[in-house]
Formats: sequence, structure tokens, C-alpha cells
Amino acid sequence: MKRITTAALDALSRQARQSPRLRANLNLHEELSDPVQRLAIAMEPGTFVRPHRHRHTWELLQPLRGRFLVLHFDDAGTVTARTVLGADCLALENPAGQWHAVLSLDEGGVIFEVKRGPYQPLAEEDQAPWSPAGDDPAAAALMLRYAQAQVGDRLAAG
Repeated sequence: MKRITTAALDALSRQARQSPRLRANLNLHEELSDPVQRLAIAMEPGTFVRPHRHRHTWELLQPLRGRFLVLHFDDAGTVTARTVLGADCLALENPAGQWHAVLSLDEGGVIFEVKRGPYQPLAEEDQAPWSPAGDDPAAAALMLRYAQAQVGDRLAAG
């Protein structure tokens, strides 16, 4: 039996706070090759999730603690949907191929993710070409724009 306990979430949040990326994950799947990937991800405010897509799979997101802003984009970087998980929505399934980004709104936030495996690192073409990489100083400015973004806003650089 696999369980995610309060103590495990506390420890995961501590790890995320100490991580340079402000993120840490707890995998429930045994291997990266497992056909279903299941993991809890502690995400502190300030962690940058570059807009990306998973062309091979849907992705289910559910907040375990805190709130998370999920933005969906079209190919040009225009916001097509805005959802606050943990407030107005308790679970969200991103369809395969959908550009999206996640912004952690609360300290100690943990989100649960389920998607089809095996694990596949994001290819360059699956990271939005209209967005900065995580190590780019423009990433911090984009996160500020995420927080205020509404449907119809274009967040693409330039």
C-alpha cells in the first residue's frame, strides 16, 4: 500500500523550500518506465514552470495543499483558459498537446500529478518557444504576468 501522509507532505515542502528550483517531488510510481506516472510535487511560490505541453499524454492535476494557477495557451502564447486549483476547481485534466503553465500561489503548496508513462523529458519543441527558459531573468517577469493574466491576454515575449 502506498500512502501520502501529512508528515510526508511536510517533509516534501521543506525539501522544496531548500531547493534552488523551489520544487521537490515524491514519486508513487516505482520506475520512470511505469505506464502511469503518479507523483506529489511540492511547489513554492517563485518556482518557474515554463509553459510546456505533453504531446503523448493527458495530465491530471489535483491540489493536495494550497492553490495553483493553471494557465492554458494557444500556439501564439495567448491565454485560452485560467483555472485556480484549490479554489474554484479541485481537479483539472490537461488534454494531450495543450500548452500550459502552473504558478504556485501559496507557501507549502503540493500538487498531485498523474499522467501516462513512461516518463519522457520535455523535448525542446514541447517548451513554448515564446517563453523564456527558467534560468533567463525574464522568467521572473513572466511569473508576475501569470498571476494577473486573464483569458485573451498574450503572454508571448516580444
